[in-house]
This record gives sequence, C-alpha cells and structure tokens, in this order.
Amino acid sequence: MLSSSTSTHRLHQPPPPPSPAASHQFRSASVSRRPSSPAAAPLRARSQRGSTTIRALDAAQPFDYESRAAGLLEERQRLKIAIVGFGNFGQFLARTFARQGHTLLAHSRSDYSSLAASVGASYFQDPHDLCECHPDVVLLATSILSAEAVLRSLPVHRLRRNTLFVDVLSVKEFPKNLLLSTLPPDFDVICTHPMFGPESARDGWDGLPFVFDKVRVGDCPARRARAEAFLNIFEREGCRMVEMTCAEHDAHAAETQFLTHTVGRMLAMLELRSTPINTKGYETLLRLVDNTCSDSFDLYNGLFMYNKNSTELLNRLEWAMDSVKKKLFDGLHDVLRKQLFEGSPHAPNNTAVRK
Repeated sequence: MLSSSTSTHRLHQPPPPPSPAASHQFRSASVSRRPSSPAAAPLRARSQRGSTTIRALDAAQPFDYESRAAGLLEERQRLKIAIVGFGNFGQFLARTFARQGHTLLAHSRSDYSSLAASVGASYFQDPHDLCECHPDVVLLATSILSAEAVLRSLPVHRLRRNTLFVDVLSVKEFPKNLLLSTLPPDFDVICTHPMFGPESARDGWDGLPFVFDKVRVGDCPARRARAEAFLNIFEREGCRMVEMTCAEHDAHAAETQFLTHTVGRMLAMLELRSTPINTKGYETLLRLVDNTCSDSFDLYNGLFMYNKNSTELLNRLEWAMDSVKKKLFDGLHDVLRKQLFEGSPHAPNNTAVRK
C-alpha cells in the first residue's frame, strides 16, 4: 500500500518545467510511465494534458487546420452527377467526371450497365430509382431529337426541390426553353455546349472551347457554389470557358458547326479516296469527312431542325455554290462564243492557247 500511495502522491505533484535540453528526454519518460492503479489513470491523463507534449501538438494545429480545410473544400466540390443519356458522348464525359472523383449515376433507354460499371457509375434502368438517389446535378446528354421525350419521362418530383439541370446539346435555345417550361421553378438550369467530342478531344480538353449560359441559378450560396463546382470540372481540364447567351451560341453555331457538318456530308457523297498525290488541303477535306460522318445523322438533323439560323445558312450555301458555277460557266461561254462566231481560238484575255 505504501508504494501505491507514494506513486499516487507523485502524480499529484506537477513536474518541474524541463530545461530545453532535457525536453525530449522528459517527454519520453512521461509517455513511458504507467499508472500503478486504476484510480491513478484520470490523474495521469490530467498531468499529460498539461505537459509539453500537448503544447507541441497545439503549435502544429494551424498547419493541420489548413490541410483539413483544403480537404473539405475539395470534398464540397465533388458532386453526385446523374447522366441521362449514356451513349457515346455521355460515356465520354463520364470518364473525366470519374477521374476527378465525382459520384456518377447513369440512365439510358438502352442497357449500358456494363459500360457504366467500367467507369465506376451506378446504372439505373428505371428513372424513378435514379431520381430517388437525389443527385446534385442531372446532366441531359441525349440526342437533340429525343431530348423532350426523355426529359418528360423523368419523375422530377422525386428529386430535391433545387436540383441543378445541365444540358450538353449542340443547340441551345431549344433546350433552354424546354427546361424552363418543363422543370419546376425552383430547379437551377445551366445550358452548356462542350465544343468537342471523343474524336476531337482524344488528346485531352486543354484549350478546347466550353460554352455555357447560367440560365437560372438560385441566389443562395450553396446553389451558386454547386453551379461553380460543375463548371470547374471543365476549367480544371484546361477548357477555354466561354460564357454567352443561348441565342448568341446558336447564331455562331450555325456557321461553326452546321456548315462544317453540311460540307463534310456533301463531300462524303462524292466518295473521296486518298491518292498517291494528296495535297495538304485534300487531306484536310478527308479528315473533315471522317470527323463529321462519325457523328450520327440524327445529330446533323437536329442541328438543322432545332437551330432557326440553319435554314438561312443552307440557303446562303446554295447561293454561294450557284455563284461560283455561274462564274465558271460564264467564262466558258465567252470562250465558246468567240470560237463559234469570230473563228478565234483565243481565250477571253487574248492569250494564245497552246496546242
């Protein structure tokens, strides 16, 4: 009993402040010491809380706090994203979303369960099951032609009241009006268009344009932060972020996209082939055919049907072709007239034609 009492008495006495040279030795001894009885454990713990060891940990806390704060910030930027329309383009986006650590859900009319599993996404054949998972973002990645039917098939009443809806269709006025007229007024809406795809972005997204319009984002900080977290996915990949209205996008896209696809499909009708004497310009045309015809005709048809600027551009293209043909045939007619009526074999500029 004496040794136990003596041990308890020692624990009641605060240890003398250690000298700087002996600090490390004191901490080692303090940690290795064990209480001699169960009653002594609380006293021992109180003694340790007052020791230099705890003060040393307190000094390191600001650094730990900064690390934890950075981790929490990154955690808040991770989203639960439901991709509706898990075809070629939906899978293309999903691979990058998964690599950045976002939680992925997928739904499509066709069974893509195995492909979804390959990128770590949970696949739902039933849209009710998908919506009951309460995603932060619902990404509409369907074809333009099927977008309305798919959107109306979703039980949006099972989602959170302020869910963010994002579309990635190649036209913008049509999905903007569709989302605003179909979704409840509390839902957020961002219309986007990644101006690239699996072929053009096979080496990464760096420098490629990403167009977006924050059509409706609630004023609360959490909703603004969620919208920024989604846009940050593309910014982190190095995309050139271009904010413009949906109407501006469609006016530009009629030329940059619909015209490109039209010319590519016209050239495809000529069944062009590589030759032993390809020029750089000709090889560019062959690549254009490959790039445009790798997309479905539904996409091209959607660019025409749902962009009011496309009809005007098609008429201008036809006028341009007629104008070029007229110049060629007018020059030919001049030569033929001179040969027929003047008996001259000379060209219109009176330069002798070599025989």
